[in-house]
Amino acid sequence: MTDRVAALIQKLTTTHRLTLSEYTELIQNRTPKAAAELAKRAVKVRQEIYGNTVFVRGLIEISNICKNDCLYCGIRCSNPHADRYRLTPEEILACADEGYSLGFRTFVLQGGEDPFFTDKVLCSLIGNIKEKYPDCAITLSLGERSRESYQRLFDAGADRYLLRHETANETHYRKLHPSTMSLATRMKALRDLKEIGYQVGCGFMVGSPYQTAETIAEDLKFIEEFQPDMCGIGPFIPHKDTPFAGEAAGTLELTCYLLSIVRLIHPPVLLPSTTALGTIHPSGREMGIKAGANVVMPNLSPVTVREKYELYNNKICTGEEAAEARDRLASRIRSIGYEIVTDRGDIKKERN
Repeated sequence: MTDRVAALIQKLTTTHRLTLSEYTELIQNRTPKAAAELAKRAVKVRQEIYGNTVFVRGLIEISNICKNDCLYCGIRCSNPHADRYRLTPEEILACADEGYSLGFRTFVLQGGEDPFFTDKVLCSLIGNIKEKYPDCAITLSLGERSRESYQRLFDAGADRYLLRHETANETHYRKLHPSTMSLATRMKALRDLKEIGYQVGCGFMVGSPYQTAETIAEDLKFIEEFQPDMCGIGPFIPHKDTPFAGEAAGTLELTCYLLSIVRLIHPPVLLPSTTALGTIHPSGREMGIKAGANVVMPNLSPVTVREKYELYNNKICTGEEAAEARDRLASRIRSIGYEIVTDRGDIKKERN
């Protein structure tokens, strides 16, 4: 690790911000020693706020029907090979019932942009879950909607919203998405969500096609300025039925490096160690936690549909990411010195 990289790490640790060129430099000149130092500092600041706790969320993948045609996504609307499904509100409530009995106190309703899930349908669903389990948080990850829609869902009881920005660079965004989508619309949605009062999550894929150190630097600068409550970053993994089928996957090494940087940019952020990390390496999620992450999201979806929600190839969907195997997952997390907790797990703005 050069003196210059060491100086950048020290600056990031103390000021929680760098210039675009400094972020680029930190990415381009990374070494194992730099990664270890970043992880050490990221873990220290996370422990000051959250101790050794890892929050667990119950993920319910409500539909793999999507009106969008994002080039990287296995459930894109033009993929004729996707085995489509849509959970009924009753099935979703049953997943929440099971999750609550297992100790989950946050439910993440995630899906493609499925026109079936109107405000009326979702508000009823959110209201039913909140009425039955008022001590739980509801996180939505359902893509771009109007500000009015976001407001109605918030008023119905939704607490959080995850909307990955995917890239903060306009040119890069156009290379990953169809012409019907725009970075401006995505950024407006994120601003709307924050103004309404949601706990908001953004994020991006690591190693996506056409990504460069410079575009990643723009992502980090956006996170620095936006100050999200949650930030989901995970490696890009290609899907066989997309235009990017032959592209290389993102790496565990760079993903963990960036997890540490994001933690230092915004110390209180809720930072998942994603299923994608567990897909590219058997110990990927543990390594993400040791790099600064503090959230895992086991799958509460019915076993019959888990393999159908295939955003990328070889997604793990029946092992320790499954909610029923929570004890095994807890044991793995405990083996690296952390404890899973199943409370709501809201962001802590102040350090202990």
